[in-house]
Amino acid sequence: MIGQAAGDDGLAAISPDTEAAVLALNNTHATELSWLDRGRLSALLGQAFHARRIGCVAAFLLALDESADYDSPNYLWFRARYPRFVYVDRVVVRPAARGRGLARRLYADLIGHAAASAHDIMACEVNADPPNPASDAFHAALGFTEVGSAAIHGGSKTVRYLTLCLPPARERSAG
Repeated sequence: MIGQAAGDDGLAAISPDTEAAVLALNNTHATELSWLDRGRLSALLGQAFHARRIGCVAAFLLALDESADYDSPNYLWFRARYPRFVYVDRVVVRPAARGRGLARRLYADLIGHAAASAHDIMACEVNADPPNPASDAFHAALGFTEVGSAAIHGGSKTVRYLTLCLPPARERSAG
């Protein structure tokens, strides 16, 4: 499915011709994510463990592993505590495309890629203040659990750190 052309609901890599749309969608939701400029987005995509979009950027997900050179306080929190992990840096679904399971598809794709690469921890953060109840409910439904919290950006934002334990490789191969 990853290699197919991305129609309205096709899953595909974030390509140079879709970066402007990814950037626009990201920055429309900068409160939940964080603001990016074109250079910062390109740098993140260049070291991404996994970066996928659905359709003509109805949704996208960008994830990094423990080897990234990334200065996000949230990413650094996980890197200080976990020797190997996949970190969901950002995921967003365009409002008109919500309710169609796009975020679940992006996460399922990432989980498959992480499992194939022998990762056993997926990590992310969700805003506690300002609150993001939709993201809280989504991650809880997938089985993520809280492992910490922090006030960041001079106390202007509080986040909850979440992880999802992936099954050991021997269980993945047996399934």
